Amino acid sequence: MKSIIIDNVSKKFGDIHILRNVSMMFFPSKITGLVGPNGAGKTTLFHLITGGLKPDSGRILLDKEDITGHPQWKIARKGVGKLFQDVRIFPALRVIENVVVALQEEKTEHPLWGPLHPFKLKNLKKEYEEKAMKWLEFVGLENVRDKFAGELSFGQQKLLSFARLMAGGFDVLLLDEPTAGVHPEMIKKIENLLLKIKEEQGKTIVIIEHNLSVILDIADYVYFLSEGEVKFSGRPDHVLGEKTVMQEYMGI
Repeated sequence: MKSIIIDNVSKKFGDIHILRNVSMMFFPSKITGLVGPNGAGKTTLFHLITGGLKPDSGRILLDKEDITGHPQWKIARKGVGKLFQDVRIFPALRVIENVVVALQEEKTEHPLWGPLHPFKLKNLKKEYEEKAMKWLEFVGLENVRDKFAGELSFGQQKLLSFARLMAGGFDVLLLDEPTAGVHPEMIKKIENLLLKIKEEQGKTIVIIEHNLSVILDIADYVYFLSEGEVKFSGRPDHVLGEKTVMQEYMGI
């Protein structure tokens, strides 16, 4: 499993500083929470890690490798995956097919690969479906494998997104508001799933989350960002109990 180091990273758009000299560490088998008001730079930081944006200064290290400014596809292949706040599935495909798509290898994406290798294609399809079922069982969607993804509830679609992410084999999971828009019962399922991923898979998990009860329930460490800077970091109960955090973020 891999760690990520954010080393003195800054980013601005025009004259507006989004991030100022931000330094953080994200460790394997740990859930790190990023909290703070809207506009604090949390999502921008995710874009910098995944290569969607380039920092103006500073470095981003995946273990000891500098990945600063690398293209998104290259960073993804090095094991960094992201779950977006909005659900990104294929509604017209069946649930199991959604996961199979995430398993496909680069060589099989060529349109002529299947016709040229019909027997390999048959065996590969069986292998992909077996692996896809493993991840559907992992997230608790094995009973809806043949439904069209668009027929699932919003919460189930979130779980399907997790199954697709896990099928991608990523070592680092960047999760942007994974519990947004779902009912309390599904929030608890997602919390339990994240703990399961941490404990059984040893993934490096970083979560942007405005639901502070989720952070208190599952995060091992928290960074509080405000105005593009890390104002506090530490255990969730310590950080969220800070008077400044309560004033700036919760309005207390």
